[in-house]
Amino acid sequence: MTKIAIIGGTGLENPHILQHPEIVNIETPYGNPSSSFRIGKIAGVDVAILSRHGRDHTIPPTQVNNRANLWAIQKLGCTHIIATTACGSLREEINRGDIVILDQFIDFTRFREITFYEKFAHGKLNHTPMADPFNSALRELIFEKAGELNLRCHRDGTVITIEGPRFSTRAESNMFRTWGADVINMSTAPECILANELEIPYAAIALSTDYDCWKTDEVAVTWEEVLKVFNLNIENVIQLLVKSISAFQ
Repeated sequence: MTKIAIIGGTGLENPHILQHPEIVNIETPYGNPSSSFRIGKIAGVDVAILSRHGRDHTIPPTQVNNRANLWAIQKLGCTHIIATTACGSLREEINRGDIVILDQFIDFTRFREITFYEKFAHGKLNHTPMADPFNSALRELIFEKAGELNLRCHRDGTVITIEGPRFSTRAESNMFRTWGADVINMSTAPECILANELEIPYAAIALSTDYDCWKTDEVAVTWEEVLKVFNLNIENVIQLLVKSISAFQ
């Protein structure tokens, strides 16, 4: 039976999203997940919502317990994961408020637990393929539903995940552009990596909120600006989630 996990945060806690919501706490071998889960249904489909940074957004990016989050999602029996994330645009054509359906990532983090395999069992080397880390069928479904909603949406994009919580220097921002990154955030890695290790199909809806700091004719990114643009467009993200999940009926 299909069960969708939504990994998100600010703006996705409104109980009207879920029918018959209840709170569930999951214990894991890796400690506590970022939050309890809100369990319910969307369009008749079972859904579990996790707040990546905690209910009150108190957990900085590097301190997110990604292994606990993903292990708990597996324990709940979730068959698919749709993550939401704010991101900075590294491309002129990706405007504030645009949605990007990510297809590649660059992991520029340094201090996070990035695997479940701290040692290999005898005779089994767990080197997980990561050529195409985002599930293509799930990505295409979300892109199709974005079109039905007339949302400005980019079919693909490479995200670079930085450690945070600081934003980039201008030199870093320009370097990331030369590397081929289209957007930048602080959350996709290792979340996507761990989902692949657990073989749970994973897709991400990235909402562009700013231009990082490479654009000299724009004010450099601030957290206040990120929140402002995210809050103005959160309803689009919610509509896209509901429309996509309803396709699993």
